[in-house]
Amino acid sequence: MDPSDEVTTQTCLDEWNDCEKEYMQLETDHELYKRKLEEMLTLQKKCLTGIASQRKRLKKIQGYCKLAKQQSLDNQQKAELKELDEKTKTHKTHFREMEESLPHKNGIYLSIILGQVNVSLLNKADKFAYKEDYEKFKVTVSYITLVLSAALFFINGSRWLDALHNFLLVWYYCTLTIRENILVVNGSRIKGWWVTHHFVSTVCAGIALIWPDGYSYQAFRTQHVVFSLYLSMLYVMQYFYQKGSLYRLRALGKGHEMDITVEGFMSWMWKGISFILPFLFAGYCFQLYNSYVLYHLALKSPHWQVFALSFLHGFLGMGNIATTLAVVKQKITEQVAGMYKSRLTNKYRFNSRTKNL
Repeated sequence: MDPSDEVTTQTCLDEWNDCEKEYMQLETDHELYKRKLEEMLTLQKKCLTGIASQRKRLKKIQGYCKLAKQQSLDNQQKAELKELDEKTKTHKTHFREMEESLPHKNGIYLSIILGQVNVSLLNKADKFAYKEDYEKFKVTVSYITLVLSAALFFINGSRWLDALHNFLLVWYYCTLTIRENILVVNGSRIKGWWVTHHFVSTVCAGIALIWPDGYSYQAFRTQHVVFSLYLSMLYVMQYFYQKGSLYRLRALGKGHEMDITVEGFMSWMWKGISFILPFLFAGYCFQLYNSYVLYHLALKSPHWQVFALSFLHGFLGMGNIATTLAVVKQKITEQVAGMYKSRLTNKYRFNSRTKNL
């Protein structure tokens, strides 16, 4: 006998009654959810308004302090103003911490691309998952460009494959700028130069894509392929090196959760300076050499793309070198200041012990 023949009307009614009870509970839970959501949105607005108001008041207080410091003050008043200055800095730090769990405005670029869609991630798990997806995206595309660049090195005269490679770079850098701006909205401390670097790299790849075939294109093609191959290998190497550095820093409680891997040198990579910097500067010098070669080709070429690429490669190379040197200088200054402070502390302790004896 078919099992369906055993189902009676009463069975159907019993199932419906159970389903109806669950449905009524679901309606209750959903109403509660809507009330809590409204309460949360009201609290969010209240917190954002409060932070904005507090920032205005702190700015006003700092203005008063600046005027007060111009007057003749005794030591106690100077100490009070100094303490007040420290308190305002502490409050500003706390405001930034509060804002990490509050929605942020998209900014001009994301507003143009995405409109008014809110891209704020309000809990740490979602932020970390998005950051990990960003890292996975970067290394995956780097592997693809590595393989494609290697293929282009051995395959000559295939313009459609060159176009595919350049189109991939345009899509990659364009997508990267959007993802990085979302990361910035959600608390990532990526330096402004690296975001700018990816904007300019998008333009650079786009110009290479529409560069007409001819003498100048063919003369630079092999060098461009080798440069792309080197960059892809460098990105993959940096990814694994920086990933390990970030993991170690987070385990020690010294790293920020939204720190990401970049194509350049960051202050938290200081311990691996002797390993990573030579490869980075080799890539930057290669980029400047590209600019030099393209400039001489531009003098003989009728295509504007050659001169534009020469300028952009030079701009990127100089920008990368300047940013990396600035980070190195900052880190050296911090180390020297730390050593000086440590010596003063030790000297003070030694003098105190001598007096006690």
